[in-house]
Amino acid sequence: MVSFDLFRRSLTFIPKSEVVVESLQPEEPDSDIAALTQHSKNTNSADSHKNIVKSESEKNFENLLSNLLKYGVLTASAVVLFGGIIYLVHHGSEPARYQFFRGEPSQFRSLDGIVQALLAGSDRAIIQLGLLLLVATPILRIIISLFAFIKMRNWSFVMITLVVLTSLIYSLAR
Repeated sequence: MVSFDLFRRSLTFIPKSEVVVESLQPEEPDSDIAALTQHSKNTNSADSHKNIVKSESEKNFENLLSNLLKYGVLTASAVVLFGGIIYLVHHGSEPARYQFFRGEPSQFRSLDGIVQALLAGSDRAIIQLGLLLLVATPILRIIISLFAFIKMRNWSFVMITLVVLTSLIYSLAR
């Protein structure tokens, strides 16, 4: 009861306040937005889409790159899955030994070693081949892009693509 009385007494000391409502003046429209709106009304809709339409060769190029990435990743995934299934069939019942870390054997650290292990019938070599396909897919895309940019004579993109390709090859060769 005491706390309720204190609360009632504290309410009596609050002064009454007034609420003042002021109307805001509408803002002036931005002149750039108004000019763009007016320009879009004045231009023909066919003219405004003229710059967006791509040529047939650009569409073919985009489809080629899209299909390359799509089918490259799907192929690499299928090869890794196939190799993983074969690996589990042969070694799935073996207990996992996590006491010591063992890196990749030396035969799987080079392309020649992977090919030799693949020809010898190694199931791990199939998995490594799938991983190589996965890494090779974007590199092949960059090489195709380089030739397409050379054909289009877009020299700034040729230079950028060469820098990217050089850095990728350097990082893989180290």
